[in-house]
Amino acid sequence: MAEPLSIAYSPCPNDTFVFHAWAHGMVPGADAPEVTFADIDVTNGLAERGELDVLKVSYAALPWVLDEYALLPCGGALGRGCGPLVLTRPELAAGPDGADLTGRTVAVPSERSTAYLLFRLWAAKAVPGGFGEIVVLPFHEIMPAVRDGRVDAGLVIHEARFTYRQYGLHRLADMGEAWEQETGLPIPLGAIIARRSLGAERLQALAGTIRDSVRQAWADPSASRAYVLAHAQEMDPAVADQHIGLYVNEFTADLGEEGYGAVRALLTRAAEEGLVPPLAPGALDL
Repeated sequence: MAEPLSIAYSPCPNDTFVFHAWAHGMVPGADAPEVTFADIDVTNGLAERGELDVLKVSYAALPWVLDEYALLPCGGALGRGCGPLVLTRPELAAGPDGADLTGRTVAVPSERSTAYLLFRLWAAKAVPGGFGEIVVLPFHEIMPAVRDGRVDAGLVIHEARFTYRQYGLHRLADMGEAWEQETGLPIPLGAIIARRSLGAERLQALAGTIRDSVRQAWADPSASRAYVLAHAQEMDPAVADQHIGLYVNEFTADLGEEGYGAVRALLTRAAEEGLVPPLAPGALDL
């Protein structure tokens, strides 16, 4: 019997929904997983150090890890209408010049995140004067920091799309909306990667396992309900459902030509801006 695969993904509802069946031994013939829960900024670091077999990482981290890891064509988060938001306090957004981020301090969840790449690509055009200091904070601390005046603006992800008004904040810009208007492509957010050293046959089998886990989740959403809510960090169940509905879609089952095209477009544009190293030919191949 093969050794269990070490896997890390976030406790967010989309990940626990996707991986529930596999994590609970419900996918026939699948390798047993040993699951670690971690925020994506942590899993990006684990991947760069080559510490686990399978990880959910930001697409922005791929250029640093693709020598050792292969991008799997399923299990990740990529879609439309689900991009990160830039938030400010209402008084900073008031008036004709109030929304200008020139010189402003901006909190971000990571400098190796897709959210940050999308922000930098947007800001290159929208903030020609250049923003001020970038402060990295855990994503759940960003909205309180903006609200309390510790930073001028914040780049938020995940369920913050649904909850930022509770903090009295103003949406300055939607990074996904800007990306989609410019490219017509979906937004690449989180990727699933696996060690290349597992070999082509096992990588293909692993992709099949993840697809089966996704399909089981869709076929019976109630089966994963307790698992999802147990790890949702006191998230309102209705918000958890919105989260799953937004981030688990056809691209989760298979990236397809459009999904791979979106990933290439993001990383190519980011490389042209000097934000990531350029991709080697065939780097996204399984």
